[in-house]
Amino acid sequence: MSNSNSNNNINNNISNGNNVNNKSILGNKLYLYLTEFFAGMSVMAVELGASRLMAPYFSSSQIVWTIIIGTIMIAMALGNIMGGRWADKDPNPDKLYGRIIIASIWIALIPVVGKYIILGVSALLVFSINNNFLIIAAFVACMLIFVFPLFLLGTVTPSLVKYTVDSLDDSGKTVGYLNASNTIGSIIGTFVPTFISIPAVGTSITFLIFAGILLILAILYFVTGHKKSVKAVVGVIILIISCIFGHSSSFAFWQNDLTYEGESIYNYLQVYEDSSKVVLSTNVLFGVQSVYKKEKTLTGMYYDYAMAAPYMAGLQDKRNAGQTLNILVLGMGTGTYATQCNRYFGESVNVKGVEIDQKITDLAREYFELPDSVDVVTYDGRAYLQGLNAGGKKAKVEADIKYDVIMVDAYQDITIPFQMSSVEFFTLVRDRLTEDGVMVVNMNMKSDSEGGINDYLSDTIASVFSTVYTVDVKNNTNRELFASNNPDMADRFFYDAAYSSDGDIQKMIKMVNDGLVKYEAGNRILTDDKAPVELLSMKAIDEIIEEEVSYYKEVYKERGWKGVLEEF
Repeated sequence: MSNSNSNNNINNNISNGNNVNNKSILGNKLYLYLTEFFAGMSVMAVELGASRLMAPYFSSSQIVWTIIIGTIMIAMALGNIMGGRWADKDPNPDKLYGRIIIASIWIALIPVVGKYIILGVSALLVFSINNNFLIIAAFVACMLIFVFPLFLLGTVTPSLVKYTVDSLDDSGKTVGYLNASNTIGSIIGTFVPTFISIPAVGTSITFLIFAGILLILAILYFVTGHKKSVKAVVGVIILIISCIFGHSSSFAFWQNDLTYEGESIYNYLQVYEDSSKVVLSTNVLFGVQSVYKKEKTLTGMYYDYAMAAPYMAGLQDKRNAGQTLNILVLGMGTGTYATQCNRYFGESVNVKGVEIDQKITDLAREYFELPDSVDVVTYDGRAYLQGLNAGGKKAKVEADIKYDVIMVDAYQDITIPFQMSSVEFFTLVRDRLTEDGVMVVNMNMKSDSEGGINDYLSDTIASVFSTVYTVDVKNNTNRELFASNNPDMADRFFYDAAYSSDGDIQKMIKMVNDGLVKYEAGNRILTDDKAPVELLSMKAIDEIIEEEVSYYKEVYKERGWKGVLEEF
């Protein structure tokens, strides 16, 4: 008897839901599936947009991705719970589509205010926390910007179940179709931003596009039902305003003199220049990625120190024998190192680069005077070493090529790819070097504390190469590491480089000589299976931030925000 009453109650609820359906477009299940489809698509588009919005400020490391995915899953879970409760309590679809409008309005405002919120959160937290700044700041920013609209979109599925289930006999099939619609939308929403909208029109317009899709979807419901909605009118107005003020792809909004600003599949990119240099930055909060000196002099950065590697590898011997020294750069960037090697060593060297981002290579040709003679392969550095470059047949021909110098410059900002930090990777590098070849690695977060990311990288490299030297770059956070199986590489450098009468080369010799230290290896080894580079990098970035803002923290304690602003 109790089971019969329970079934009757369920069927009555279903009947009530169908009575709602028959009065509007919700009577057409196709529209309900489309609602589910575009909700799923928008969730994934916002998630990918979130990664691009936050990357210029917090990097695109696995830590940041974990924060984004985690907060979005929290939002969706809460949305599912509350959506189900609200649907049972009041199955009026006006409220569901009203929530979709609010979500679209919020998403439309992200390009307008999102970057200000991120910087505001960062500015507040940098003065109040000493550890895990990136994790906490990214989490707070993500919660403030993205959780609410995705919470609202999380209410869609349980509400639609209320409107689509006709009877208990087909409830499983109907719910399956809804979930399939959501999943298919999510799949498309994953690929479209990454491969189409973000590279073509940028992150900001991508947010606006999907906000517009949700808004149109909700307006269609109200229009076909001959219902008035103040929310819809407000949504249209805000979307228009956001299109006017939020269409810019500028993440460094405080800079109005950029030569170029844009996005690629992999990076946010900006080029700026002054009377002496042209600079590429891929992260507005964490420094310079590449630089070109218009006076054709040394850069004053780690590239200068890395020029010691060709001498360590026997450049002078190659010159005397009329041979060419082969250099491979993994992480070519805009070709600063290649340009300097060509400038100072001329025809004595042949430089080849591997760069995963074709857009950066295009910028190198356009703004950084990278010579056409420098061949650049668009591919992942490790895959290239394994003979899997984009040329296919060409890779088989080049599989046995040996290089005198291999520069590893793939550690971008605070993001270190684990697959290019392991024993297996450095073994590949060693196998591509000549007998006395030298690997030079740019490690961009030097630290005075023991057990940091550079200690792990250095120990890992020392387990592959018999001789390792390091030198800290003056007035910078970079450290250069030289590795070889030639125990005399440092002596060869000082002896051979001394032959040069070039003033810049002599300056480079002094800089390296002042800081070159033979590395004493430990047993902190990174492998493909275990390489916690993100957590190790977090420790380093906390130290860098603490050092950089320590002065301003004291000013803040004494004079507050007014005093800090007066210092700028």
